[in-house]
Amino acid sequence: MPEFLDIRPLTRSAFAPFGEVIEADPASMRLINGGTTERFHALAAAEAAGEGARVIINLFRGQPRRFPYDVDMMERHPFGSQSFSPISGRPFLVVVSEDEGGRPGKPQVFFARGDQGVNYRRNIWHHPLMALGQTSDFLVIDRDGPGNNLEEFFFETPYVIQEPAP
Repeated sequence: MPEFLDIRPLTRSAFAPFGEVIEADPASMRLINGGTTERFHALAAAEAAGEGARVIINLFRGQPRRFPYDVDMMERHPFGSQSFSPISGRPFLVVVSEDEGGRPGKPQVFFARGDQGVNYRRNIWHHPLMALGQTSDFLVIDRDGPGNNLEEFFFETPYVIQEPAP
């Protein structure tokens, strides 16, 4: 019988073991450009390890997932962080796991609002992009360079996510 996963709101404290939440945090705000621009400073740190590695900026266009959804795999990137910030203003799901002896543990699911992004630290187990409702664009910052920066794990029995409440 499949195990169902609860969906929790995305908060800084709940997500802290996996990375940073990217959102307008008043505590990090500075006025710049003669006071005409609010800068929310240093919300996350991009990581790019290894010789010849560099940080790159991408645009991902995610197709919406259908529910109930089987979480049958997780991935991680040993040499670099990976951040996702929605530019379509649409919410999405964030699925992460703690490492348990080189494999992902039971996934945790977070509901990210359309004004929140996430930065997965390097080597954090996560599910690929999970857009909701309609096709959505994301600004993605991650690592480019030599070496295999992708590890995948497939669960014998998938976990299940029910459709998120609107």
